[in-house]
This record gives sequence, C-alpha cells and structure tokens, in this order.
Amino acid sequence: MGAFPFRIDATDGKARTGVLETPRGDIRTPAFMPVGTAGTVKALTVDQVAATGADILLGNTYHLMLRPTAERVHRLGGLHRFMRWEKPILTDSGGFQVMSLSKIAKVTEECVTFQSHIDGSRHVLSPERSMEIQADLLGSDIVMQLDELVALPASEDRTAEAMRRSARWGQRSKNAFGERNDQALFGIQQGGLSEGLRRESAERLMEIGFDGYALGGLAVGEGHAAMVEVLDFAPAMLPEDRPRYLMGVGKPIDIVEAVLRGVDMFDCVLPTRSGRHGQAWTWDGSVNLKNARFADDDTPLDPASDVPASRDYSKAYLHHLVKSSEILGQVLLSWHNLAFFQALMAELRAAISEGRAQAFRDEIARRQARSGSETAA
Repeated sequence: MGAFPFRIDATDGKARTGVLETPRGDIRTPAFMPVGTAGTVKALTVDQVAATGADILLGNTYHLMLRPTAERVHRLGGLHRFMRWEKPILTDSGGFQVMSLSKIAKVTEECVTFQSHIDGSRHVLSPERSMEIQADLLGSDIVMQLDELVALPASEDRTAEAMRRSARWGQRSKNAFGERNDQALFGIQQGGLSEGLRRESAERLMEIGFDGYALGGLAVGEGHAAMVEVLDFAPAMLPEDRPRYLMGVGKPIDIVEAVLRGVDMFDCVLPTRSGRHGQAWTWDGSVNLKNARFADDDTPLDPASDVPASRDYSKAYLHHLVKSSEILGQVLLSWHNLAFFQALMAELRAAISEGRAQAFRDEIARRQARSGSETAA
C-alpha cells in the first residue's frame, strides 16, 4: 500500500474510478491537474481554479527553483502557503524543462547541469536535489522522481539508455526521499514506443517500490495514434492498486482514450494556453473565438455550466475581448477551459460508475470529429 490510500470504487473494462486520499484532501480519479507552472495557474486565482472542481494542481520544479528559488518559497512557508492553495499539489521533477528549456544541458550519470533560460546562470539537478526541492523546500504532496527525457523519434539504443538511467535515478530518488507518511513519491515508466523497454522499466520501478507510477516519454512528438498504441499495453504493466499518471496529456479525446486503458491522472497546459490564444474547448470540439462568425453570436459557451465564464458571457463578447487583446478575454477563456476539462473528468467518473465508459468515448469522438476542431491562429 502506498503512502496515500488509493481506493478503486468502480471499474468498466480497464477504466476505473476511485479516490486517492491525501492529508490535504481527496483526489477523485480519473483526475485532471491544472498546471501552475510558476506558483500560479496562468490568468486565474486559486479560488477560480477551485471553483472549476479541481482537487489537485501541478507545480513546476524547474521554474520555481530558478525564480523565486525553492529556498525563498520555503522561507515563506512552502508552496501551498505561498500561492494560497490548500488542496494537494503534485510537483514535476524538473527534468522535462531542463531538457526542453535550458540554453545548455549536459546529462551525466550523476546529474544534469544546465544554464537557466532566464539569465544563463548555471545549475545542477540531481535526483537528490530534486527530492530536496520538491519534498523539503516546496512541500509538495506528490513528488516525482527525476528521470531523463528523450523526445521522439529516437533510436531504441538511446531510448533504452535513458530508460535505464531513469530507473537508476528512480532508486536514488527513493533513497533520498526516504519513508514518509504525509508525502508520496511516484516513479516514472520510460521506454518510448517499445513494449519490451516499457516492460523492463515497469519491472525495475516495481522492484524499487513507489506510491504511484507515471507513464513518461509520451506526448513528445509521437502523435495520437502511436501514443494510443503504447497505452494499449503500458498502463497494465503497472500495479493495479496504485494510481497511474499520464504526464503532459492532453486533448480531451487523448484523456478519454487513456482512461479507457487504465490511466487515473493527467496534467496539461492545453486549457490555459488555449484560453490565452482565443481558443475554447467544448463538448463539440474546440472553438476559435477570433473567428468573425462569432461577432454577433449572443449565446454563451455552455449555458448549463456553474462557472460564470462559461455561462454568463456571450461568444460575441468573448470575440470582442479576444480581438481587442483585452486581458479579461484570456481570463474568461482560461477559466472556461479548465471548467470544461473538470466537467469532462466528472462525466468520465460517472460513465465508469454506470458501466458506459465505451459509449461515452464513442459519443465524445463522434461529436469532436463532426465539429472539426478549430485551431486558434
């Protein structure tokens, strides 16, 4: 059993719904975690985020360690107090951003050395330092092991090298994290698109023993079809009695497909990033509010929603805000999008409980395909 009890209340095929219990509150699964990169979910207050139904959000180790620094956050009472969010927080390890954002990054067996994308200053991130930042300084509820990211496509040899280093770093992360009752540590399965490497990674991680398990190395360039193929086998390699977390995913149909294959937790910047660029997500796909056809549309994005951004403002008004580059447009669309993603998760939980998960998936796929999702310019 993990540090946090994980209860599965219902299953429908491979899909499952339940609760991950933490000292700061229950996380209903399947769960979507809004991304609070720098101690804030962009454009929104924590009260607005909570009002969407979010049980947990994600904080970013790389950004916080550089600015304002993890040590400063710790002196100011930890990340929960710093950003005024009382519910659970999961922090990523920092590895993804080190590889994707830093000006120069060098990976050795011991650590990653990199230059800040902000000012070029040099930093070191090791498994032990990542644990210190996440668990001790930021005070995260769910801590992620440090792993090595490989963008796809990549050779099998390179993928295997990174997977095995990630497993060794997983052991070092576990040693540094120790045994805690009020915080959980998740391991990260790697292996790219290879079933054999994914299985080897899962076996190595389970031998170490983690409170939960993430599927890493996806949504990094492989495309939807390839990702779904991996999800056909990878989640089942991980323990049934621990939460499974698909990192960095994604679009509504990606989430639904993953849930049907046994995944419990998700995060993605898509809802807020789309909102800042004039794009709204709905049950019938995405809508580009920059489009002139909305200039006289007096209907709201979702009249049935409890969230004011979805219910109380017309598409014509949102179109005006977006075209005028008004900040309020970014706020309202980000708020609406997060509310939609939480509504999607609530409907998924209900569908699993009622034994209609596949029918729900088919309906979502049909509606999104029929509408032809628009892309914000």
